[in-house]
Amino acid sequence: MERTGSRPKRLPPRWFIRIAWAVHRAIHRLSGGRRGLWLVRPGRWGTMRITTVGRKTGKKREAILGYYEDGPNLVTMAMNGWGAPEPAWWLNLQAQPNAQVELKSGTRAVRARAAVGEERERLWARFREFGDDPDDYAYRRPGQTEVVVLEPANAAAAPPQDGFSGARG
Repeated sequence: MERTGSRPKRLPPRWFIRIAWAVHRAIHRLSGGRRGLWLVRPGRWGTMRITTVGRKTGKKREAILGYYEDGPNLVTMAMNGWGAPEPAWWLNLQAQPNAQVELKSGTRAVRARAAVGEERERLWARFREFGDDPDDYAYRRPGQTEVVVLEPANAAAAPPQDGFSGARG
């Protein structure tokens, strides 16, 4: 993706981003799940909590992510606060693609894969509709930012597409 503006957007320091994530997770946990997640609305992405299995520990790992809906699928980006490393939740999904997501409207089992080709371009373009300029943020990363598709687990029983080929990890 190419940067669309003449100058990159200014980002808060990495320590601030990490604290914001911790506060967001704490709000969700301390409110018993009543706060911290929201549904997709026109012009605004939603937030979900994803539970993966740690690729090294085998323990449950949780993260709160932005997403939007594409038919029955949920779509998110594998960005680590716009930093260079791949997010741990994405590395975990590459090792074990089955996960659980919690939305404001309930929970569901999903199976993850990376979007490729025309599908990836179409889904990336949808992120632009939310006005956050994903191209500018992705420009800061040394490699391609994966677009992650979370399919309903029952639909994922069909022959899988190898969306993880070429992914780092």
